[in-house]
Amino acid sequence: MRYLILSDIHSNLEAYESCLEAARGLYDQMLCLGDLVGYGPDPNRIVEAVCGAASTVIRGNHDKACSGITDAEDFNPLARMATRWTTEQLTPENLARLRKLQEGPVTVDGFELVHGSPRDEDEYIVESFDAMPAFDEASSSVVFFGHTHIQGGFLAAENGSLEPIFAESSEDGCVSTLALEGRYRYLINPGSVGQPRDRDWRAAFAILDSGKRQVKYYRVGYELPTTQEKMQKAGLPEPLIIRLQFGR
Repeated sequence: MRYLILSDIHSNLEAYESCLEAARGLYDQMLCLGDLVGYGPDPNRIVEAVCGAASTVIRGNHDKACSGITDAEDFNPLARMATRWTTEQLTPENLARLRKLQEGPVTVDGFELVHGSPRDEDEYIVESFDAMPAFDEASSSVVFFGHTHIQGGFLAAENGSLEPIFAESSEDGCVSTLALEGRYRYLINPGSVGQPRDRDWRAAFAILDSGKRQVKYYRVGYELPTTQEKMQKAGLPEPLIIRLQFGR
């Protein structure tokens, strides 16, 4: 089975559609690791599209805040402003969809899906010292996570040593292929579709081929000016608009 794995779309329709176009014919099922909404200008269209197409969608912290499950008090001021705007835009039907999203971890085909970490759905895995307790808590040798907006991840050897996984390329398309070996455990981040923060503005995703035991990381450009123009018209904060072009 081939799985298209998306995360942190953040209401960015242009980035989402570019990912689907790049992945056309390469997957059998779509999975989403959360944060459908927040920051971007198209929350309703993203919720409807992703919930209609993905076989499994787990919730992220912005999904919770924008749908009223949690408040946004721990968000920075710009994120709080975007959260309030998003909540006001969401239809009752889409608010209900967000509130019904599953909490991770969720197991699919023997691997785990989480938004933040197997320990806590809101926990960030950024450095190796973050990854160590996450590996200890995981119930699968392969875990897919999001939340950091950084494509890559970590692998752990049988002796307990950890190594980062890097996925970098200047060209659109498949940027690297990771073979899943039985002697390692993996924390794999497909990257952010709509809000990359690894200094690459392009939309990120991954495809898992469970039969071949491999993950392919992808980057793809999208109509960034269109997204930024929509955000300006919506009155979303200028720093959130500008940051998209820098991938941070």
